Amino acid sequence: MKSGSGVRYSGYLKMHWSWSVYLALTLFALTAGMFFLDRRAGLLCLAFTCAYYLIILVIYFYYRPRILQSMITFACNYTQTEAAVLRELELPAAIVDREGRLLWMNRRMCELTGAPERYHKPIDTIFPYLTTPVFPVNSDAKDISLMYEGKHLRAHIQKLDLSGAADGSLLEADSGDPEDTPSAERSSWHYVIYFIDETELSELRRENREEKPVVALVYLDNYEEAMENVDEVHSSLMNVLIDREINKYSLAHHALSKKLEKDKYLLIMNQKSLEGVEEDHFSLLEEVKTVNIGNETVMTISVGVGVGGDDYNQNYEYARSAIEMALGRGGDQAVLNRDGQMKFYGGKTHSSERHTRVKARVKAQAMREIMESKDRVLTMGHRITDMDSLGAAVGIYRAAKTLGKQAWIVIGEDSVPIRNWLQMLRESRDYEEEIFISHERAIELCDDNTMLVVVDTARSTMVECEALLDRTKTIVVLDHHRQTTEQIQNAALSYIEPSASSACEMVAEILQYFEENVRLKNLEADCLYAGIIIDTNNFVAKTGARTFEAAAYLRRMGADVTRVRKALRDDMDSYKARAEAVRHAESFMGRYAISILPSEGLISPNVIGAQAANELLDIIGVAASFVVTSYKGQVFISARAIDEVNVQVIMERLGGGGHMNIAGAQLQDMTCEQAVIRIKEILRTMTEAGEI
Repeated sequence: MKSGSGVRYSGYLKMHWSWSVYLALTLFALTAGMFFLDRRAGLLCLAFTCAYYLIILVIYFYYRPRILQSMITFACNYTQTEAAVLRELELPAAIVDREGRLLWMNRRMCELTGAPERYHKPIDTIFPYLTTPVFPVNSDAKDISLMYEGKHLRAHIQKLDLSGAADGSLLEADSGDPEDTPSAERSSWHYVIYFIDETELSELRRENREEKPVVALVYLDNYEEAMENVDEVHSSLMNVLIDREINKYSLAHHALSKKLEKDKYLLIMNQKSLEGVEEDHFSLLEEVKTVNIGNETVMTISVGVGVGGDDYNQNYEYARSAIEMALGRGGDQAVLNRDGQMKFYGGKTHSSERHTRVKARVKAQAMREIMESKDRVLTMGHRITDMDSLGAAVGIYRAAKTLGKQAWIVIGEDSVPIRNWLQMLRESRDYEEEIFISHERAIELCDDNTMLVVVDTARSTMVECEALLDRTKTIVVLDHHRQTTEQIQNAALSYIEPSASSACEMVAEILQYFEENVRLKNLEADCLYAGIIIDTNNFVAKTGARTFEAAAYLRRMGADVTRVRKALRDDMDSYKARAEAVRHAESFMGRYAISILPSEGLISPNVIGAQAANELLDIIGVAASFVVTSYKGQVFISARAIDEVNVQVIMERLGGGGHMNIAGAQLQDMTCEQAVIRIKEILRTMTEAGEI
């Protein structure tokens, strides 16, 4: 039905107005029935029906235009009211099409952007991040955080289907000239975007984050050693000067410091203060070293910081874990433990050598007590066993045999550098049974009544047979490398001494306090002595007084320098390859030597690469050397330094580790040339950041 104005009824409204007209037609059927019954009654019903039908038609046609006019007036007023409400909405709002072009903006949106209402360009011309790929692909809303003129905004984007809209008057009202309106307006899919100003909320969040508690522990690494040769007057003065440095640093960073013991401090600060401490890379590490009143030993400190916990207690536990890690890595560094994730600072100097053997004696007695309670002892080192790992394992084997225990050394595939030594041990008449067993045999023997000793590594993924770690609860770890976040968990005894030159040196010390009647075989003493020689590069690198004392003990036990030297000689191909690597070394940044060792025809190129890295240090001006080679589908990097650069922190960036002056890494899915590029990137980045 249509009115004169051309407006058509439809839907429920048409049904509402038409039912009475249609229903009146049923009265004619009633009238026809009355005629069959009685003529006069039929005439009376016919007259009533005609009068009723006439009145209905009069009412229908009389009131219909007036009702339609009222509905149109209401609809127009409603549309105008709706548009006014949207325009005056306090939240900036906009409607865009599928291509991201603006179709409509309210008043607040115009004030926010400074654009006119009829701005129909893409919205990314105002907000570069709001491009069509970030719009929601389904009916779900999407929130996007962005910055605009210094304000933190959250854009709430909703996908709308406007195919059911009656006339799209809102969009048409703003378009002005229809030609100004983009043709994509006629698409049914549009996006409505609301902008919520979260600047104040972001500021409150930032303030809340900055005020979170941080706990730090500061330990003096070598307090006893530094005070040994200082008289009482100077020792008191040194304590005062150290206290002053720590308190001055604390005040500068708005932290509270409290001295717990003569060599331990507690610092309380907030997250904002910690950010300042991180920016200066924990300069307290260097400031304490300036304290000097004639003492022979430079004082160093270790810092452990705990942050990210729910309260002070949890942060304190994080700080304790961090300080243990710092001390385990040799001290003179800071470890930041952020909710279990550790970050390292400093560590640029050598670990302070321990002059006392008290710790070695205590660890030796503890190991003996554990060993006496078990029936069997298994010893293993790291994968690709080297001389230091083998020598330390042989020493532990002899200790177990001295106590009358069954003992074996776990060896997988024979490593080329130690193949001659393995053959000599197997053929020696000093051993009635096989001292080396395979992984499978070790797993069969290992149970709760077995003691497992891991030497020359403290990383669970680097051990010879990782499955053994889950087969027994009695694990002893002996290692001289600086600790990393990856450690062997639940060890019954852990002896980590980064100041030691090698694992063989540590085992030699332990054997002196283990049992009075421990007597090494000549070949066993040679193995231990050879391990020290290899790791110290013939007593040149990382050698202390205790290193020579351990070597002297091994000499008394029967180690022969001539036999060891002959056993460690190289073949001609290895010597030429090493010389070739040195010859083609590249100078980088004026202080680093980088070279690629060709591995073709070499039995153990990783070992030759380490030797070449050592030789590169003999060149004037080389602070650190890096030799890259491929072996068994992997890329091996040998890093060496004397005292200027900490190569350990460099190799840790590549997933490796080691000591300050001896470190390495193993890379997969990478060529030697790509590894060299990666090394250069790390050296450049760490130098610019002041980390090396």
